[in-house]
Amino acid sequence: MQDYFNEVASELQGHLRGSEVFTCSFAAEESDFVRFNHNEIRQAGRVTQRKIAVDLIEGQRHVAGDLTLGGAMELDRPRIAALVADLRDKRAQVAEDPHLLYATEVKSSERVSPAKLPDAAAAVADIQKAGTGRDLVGIYAGGGIHAGFANSLGQRNWQTTHSFNFDWSFYKQADKAVKTAYAGFEWQPSEFARKVDWAGEQLKVLDHPAKTIEPGRYRVYLAPNALLEVIGMLSWGGFGLKAHRTKQTTLIKMIEGDARMNPSVSLIENAAKGVAPNFQQNGFLRPDHVTLIDKGSFGTCLISPRSAKEYGVATNGANAMEVPQSVEFSAGALPAADVLKQLGTGVYVNNLWYLNYSDRNACRTTGMTRFATFWVENGRIVGPLNVMRFDETIYRALGENLEALTAEREFILDAGSYYQRSTDSAHLPGALIDDFTFTL
Repeated sequence: MQDYFNEVASELQGHLRGSEVFTCSFAAEESDFVRFNHNEIRQAGRVTQRKIAVDLIEGQRHVAGDLTLGGAMELDRPRIAALVADLRDKRAQVAEDPHLLYATEVKSSERVSPAKLPDAAAAVADIQKAGTGRDLVGIYAGGGIHAGFANSLGQRNWQTTHSFNFDWSFYKQADKAVKTAYAGFEWQPSEFARKVDWAGEQLKVLDHPAKTIEPGRYRVYLAPNALLEVIGMLSWGGFGLKAHRTKQTTLIKMIEGDARMNPSVSLIENAAKGVAPNFQQNGFLRPDHVTLIDKGSFGTCLISPRSAKEYGVATNGANAMEVPQSVEFSAGALPAADVLKQLGTGVYVNNLWYLNYSDRNACRTTGMTRFATFWVENGRIVGPLNVMRFDETIYRALGENLEALTAEREFILDAGSYYQRSTDSAHLPGALIDDFTFTL
């Protein structure tokens, strides 16, 4: 795949005229997909795809376009030529872009992770064994993901990672299910079995009558997948330089006021350990670490090249949306085995959904519980809870009311695969929170 990408870059180079410059991003995958329902394989297949995104630049004028390729240069060569010609015609019609910035200092790189994935059939066998006697619903996706960058200045960047993601539920009835996921770079049957056993224990509790609690404030445990939804919302306008300079950041009270999170909270954009490539579409390298929240205080913005040009600062290789792609949340000291005991009486939340801001300036988020949410009494799960809506600020939930973070963290891969498998990832603990507000 890397050799083919280099051929594509050479082909693009041959079509340049005069002072033209090109940048080219390459995305490819070789993925196995298996869909399950009622613990039976309903759909299985293997996808191999390659795509380029080319920006044809002359001075401050540029036009970008993309193309899906077949992998055979004798067929792809005329299609590449046609793309370049089309971009050149369109560029003549556009105005200069004052915020255009691309890498001109050549910094090539290569990162290839070892392939430690099982044969898909072996993973499927473990999955179907786990689903025996249960209604298992889910999708397994695994294989190699490739990313490349090239420009006409001679820069070449390449990354290959091999990962898997099994996103599944044990379904009971109506809206009652236990949803979980197992993702990583090496399939470990013992770790998968641990997740299956815990999901199975929760599935048994769903047989108990569902409980409805009154709106109010409760002790809550947010499992890593639930905490991820909160961090995902925080990332929507929280960390980008553009949002900060225009004062649209949801963390405005941290920047201009005295609001802080709990000192145990640190958030890092960890490109060194993520699945997303450590370079971006304009050719800038992403540093191994960018500290977003440092012990409860705001750290560093994510700065895209366009924002860097607009505001006269250096870029740190952020994507155009200036959102984290490889989030790492600090671990705490609470053993996961002690979560129920420390929760005492309160709400155990596995998943959240439909999150949105109810007050952006206050960083207040609202959303719903989903799937297996449980009522806990005296450190014991006694039954499922009916769906609840929460409304809470980040400064309370991850600030003054945060009691503990788990020592163990979970690696979570985004299960999205609409155009291609997502490379967004997170490494998160669970969070024990007091006085958490449910509104209905």
